[in-house]
Amino acid sequence: MRLVSFRHGPRCAVGAVDGEQVVDLQAAYAAYLAEVEGDPHAAAIAAARIPATMTALIAGLEPAWRAAGQALAHGGPSYPLADVRLLAPLVPPIILNSGQNYWDHRDEKPPVEQHDPEFFLKAPLGVIGPDDPVILDPVVTQKLDYEVELGVIIGKPGRHIPRERALEHVFGYTVANDVTARDRQAVPHPEGGFEYRLGPGKNFDTCAPIGPWIVTRDEIDDPQQLGLRTYVNGDLRQSNSTAKMIWDVATLVSFFSDFYTLQPGVLIETGTPGGTAWATDPEIGGKPYEREDVRRAGYLQPGDVVTVEIDGIGSLTNHIVSAPAGEQAAEEEESLARRGG
Repeated sequence: MRLVSFRHGPRCAVGAVDGEQVVDLQAAYAAYLAEVEGDPHAAAIAAARIPATMTALIAGLEPAWRAAGQALAHGGPSYPLADVRLLAPLVPPIILNSGQNYWDHRDEKPPVEQHDPEFFLKAPLGVIGPDDPVILDPVVTQKLDYEVELGVIIGKPGRHIPRERALEHVFGYTVANDVTARDRQAVPHPEGGFEYRLGPGKNFDTCAPIGPWIVTRDEIDDPQQLGLRTYVNGDLRQSNSTAKMIWDVATLVSFFSDFYTLQPGVLIETGTPGGTAWATDPEIGGKPYEREDVRRAGYLQPGDVVTVEIDGIGSLTNHIVSAPAGEQAAEEEESLARRGG
């Protein structure tokens, strides 16, 4: 299934894409119970079994997932895909990130000794969906960068999950753009080298676009055989395959489960390949190298259109916009005050 969170008029709901239609799963399940099962309590049961949010649906585990399948098979009510507004498919309770997971990305940035998966967090406050604007706020950054990543959504909870059973805990996959403030992430050190500050470099408003939907695990035969790409204004900037991950999906799920009991709806972002704008910026340690498959270019600017896509899942597009003028002026004034300017 391709599962979406959507808005149609005043209604926000969870749906499944069926061709060019979006099936309203809660309404379709109520119709199934009433028309097929003859249940007089169809609406109440449907509301409990298929909640209004994706995270709650995933947390319902097998009974909720089975109901979603029955609703999709029943087929309606539905809406034309073109007539609904797709939202972020879920707002996860937390985003667990693994960086430095492709060799070609390591080759374009300052060297860091890394013998285990890099581990940092993103707050769900930054989550946005398809076609939502990404705000370039000059108080936060002058160097806004893109990062296409495979997103892995946890279904079945678990702790200390063995690698060989890790994919059993995966609910599905989505496309993520780990938008990054590079000048916050990599800060030149007075004595040479760079200090990494992943907290401010990775956490700010609109830093976590995800979408356009969740493709359930049964639809992806092998998560390590997916092409992934980034386009900026139509130019190909990143192009690689999840086959080139240093630590694969199963390893990352197992790794993170040693620290947290992974809960339904947790999102794991699995790292980005080379081709980021960082490589063009020697000021913060970028190391450009020639590639015939992608165009090397600079950081994102207002007006840019960024599309990240993964084979077998879909594509996610967002526009870069400036911070609202009044808000930007107030933030700059506050920032100067904090700095004593």
